[in-house]
Amino acid sequence: MPTYSYQCKECGEAFDAVQSFSDDPLTVCPNCGGPLRKLFNSVGVVFKGSGFYRTDSRSSKADTTAKSETKSSSDTAAKVDKATSS
Repeated sequence: MPTYSYQCKECGEAFDAVQSFSDDPLTVCPNCGGPLRKLFNSVGVVFKGSGFYRTDSRSSKADTTAKSETKSSSDTAAKVDKATSS
């Protein structure tokens, strides 16, 4: 279950609450009874290495695919020429 951070608008008390996705957000401070606001933090996911962006490894794969297609089509053409000339 996710952990949400809240802070009271009146007393400034900050705390975390473990709640289900379907639970309603907290609205009342347990300290002073004042209104709460939900705090938003950065997500704890870090993508390391290559391959996470659209431009990563695209050109090299496209180049190798194009080269292999060219090579296979030239091999096929050579085989067809040999077969028809015999």
